[in-house]
Amino acid sequence: MASKIDWTDRAAPSLDDLEAMGRVALTQLPATFRRQIGEVRIGVAEFPDDDVLDELGAETPFDILGLFTGVGMAHDSATPHTGRMPNLIWLYRRPILDYWAEHEETLGTIVTHVLVHEIGHHFGLSDDDMEAIEAAAG
Repeated sequence: MASKIDWTDRAAPSLDDLEAMGRVALTQLPATFRRQIGEVRIGVAEFPDDDVLDELGAETPFDILGLFTGVGMAHDSATPHTGRMPNLIWLYRRPILDYWAEHEETLGTIVTHVLVHEIGHHFGLSDDDMEAIEAAAG
């Protein structure tokens, strides 16, 4: 039976759409975790830039779904820093959409997974810790 949804006007999520999804996903993380995160911004780009691909040894630009940039809390000192850029989680639109097209997960689940994984790098969390946070986010 054919779907009754009219798909003719549907488009892939834009950079702005993905950023909005990321902000919503952050609000759905457990409150205790969100309080510990502090100020983390979300940036969205089509792909990681060449420097990131080289640094991480990626074979293709589709290999990296997200990236935490900044100083992770595990490496931060108690001394305030001036002139430091804010911590930022990058979501890479095209790799995320490609992953979504090849898997059974919803786009929201994938965005949440990427955010939790990148925040996990920020905190130095284990894979088990990150799985528990994702489960609590629903």
